[in-house]
Amino acid sequence: MRKALKLLVSAAVMLLPGAVNAQDTSVLTLEDAIKIALSENASVQVADKEIERAEYAKKGTYASLFPQITATGTFQRTIKKQVMYMDGMSGGSMFASIFEPIITALEQNGIHVDMSTLTGGGSQESSSSSSGISVGRWNTFNGGIAASMPLVNAQLWESLKVSGQSVELAVEQARSSRLDAVTQVKQAFFNVLLAKEAFNVYKDVYENAMENLAQVQRKFDVQKVSELELTRAKTNVASAIPNVYNAESSIILALWQLKAVMGVDLDMEIDVAGKLEDYAQHMFYDIHQNDDVNLDLNTTMRQLAIQAEQLASSVKMQKYAFLPTLSLSFSYSMNAMTNNFKFSEFQWTPYSYVGLSLSIPIFTGGKRIYDLKSSKLQSESLDIKRAETERQLKIAIRSYLNTMETNMKSYTSSQEAVDLAQKAYSVSQRSYNVGKSTLTDLHDAELALTQARLASSQAIYNFVNAKASLEQVLGKDFTIEEK
Repeated sequence: MRKALKLLVSAAVMLLPGAVNAQDTSVLTLEDAIKIALSENASVQVADKEIERAEYAKKGTYASLFPQITATGTFQRTIKKQVMYMDGMSGGSMFASIFEPIITALEQNGIHVDMSTLTGGGSQESSSSSSGISVGRWNTFNGGIAASMPLVNAQLWESLKVSGQSVELAVEQARSSRLDAVTQVKQAFFNVLLAKEAFNVYKDVYENAMENLAQVQRKFDVQKVSELELTRAKTNVASAIPNVYNAESSIILALWQLKAVMGVDLDMEIDVAGKLEDYAQHMFYDIHQNDDVNLDLNTTMRQLAIQAEQLASSVKMQKYAFLPTLSLSFSYSMNAMTNNFKFSEFQWTPYSYVGLSLSIPIFTGGKRIYDLKSSKLQSESLDIKRAETERQLKIAIRSYLNTMETNMKSYTSSQEAVDLAQKAYSVSQRSYNVGKSTLTDLHDAELALTQARLASSQAIYNFVNAKASLEQVLGKDFTIEEK
């Protein structure tokens, strides 16, 4: 029995903080953990990328105001040439003699003309030709530059405003991600402190049980206590060991959660500085500091406000779709037609123009009207959503403030309970030493002290946890507080 008990005691001792090699452990304060999370947290990094994407989209929209220049080049191979017909011509010899200079010139330029087709086969009875003249060349080359830009386009101008609002929304969403990260780090940090407080409480319970066991063992050796009393003392030690194991495991899990929200390697050895009692010193100040709260900095309300501006601009865009648009265009091209591929002999002909294009919308089947009505309905729905969101946020603020006030009172009461329980345990221990009380009385006093200490730590944890959530709702940014 004694050997088994020694093995349990040795295992529990290995769990104590002094038994852990902290040579490579990084001890972090709450501010350190928050700063690391703001640079390493995955959601924060994704939000920053979204800001860059919105910036590029905005620049792409502004590019619509500049001339759009394109270069083109085409090649066409004629499969069958076009044919030109002439009516009212008769007399093959007279026709041939009149147009002989023209036909000769066409032949020199590679266009073959069949005289029989021009004279309609030499028939004098028909006043119209049944055949025609094949015109054109087999190869056509074209290359040029075209440019266009809007001069008057109200819908495009309003879309630029929407793009700017999209960037503002992305920035606010990134701020929301940072607030979420800060709140998660705070709560994970406080969770580690709570787990360490519980570990210290259960460690003290274990040490007290070990001290009581040693005292009972000495009394049993001189036959001043019964074997039942010794068995109870051993039972108390054995019962205290699982609590130490569980508390130590809670610390490990809490540290993993903290590393996960910070965005660091889970194999990294870290520890947190301070204790929950440090935050209890500001509880009274914090509860009265938040008497006057508002939602001016709340990220959800800010995002809804930006979305409302976007929808208002969208309604204007739908209205501007009814207005005419004016654009400027320019083109310059070079053309060449040939029957061969001797590029040095190509004859290039330039062609260019500058023009204004006026577009007046008349009828699109009612599409513009329906789009306008749809945008107005979206704006009305968003107004309803904003009112409901504001109502829910105010309820959350009151809930957090109530939680903070309740736990502040609980902490004050628990501190008195700890002092009384500590005094009762000391009296019970002295009474047990002189034989005026039993081990059961001593164990009951110790249990009351343990519960009081845990209740005190839990009250502080609930307070700072609710305070972190309240700061997120109020939009209190870590960087703003730091400045």
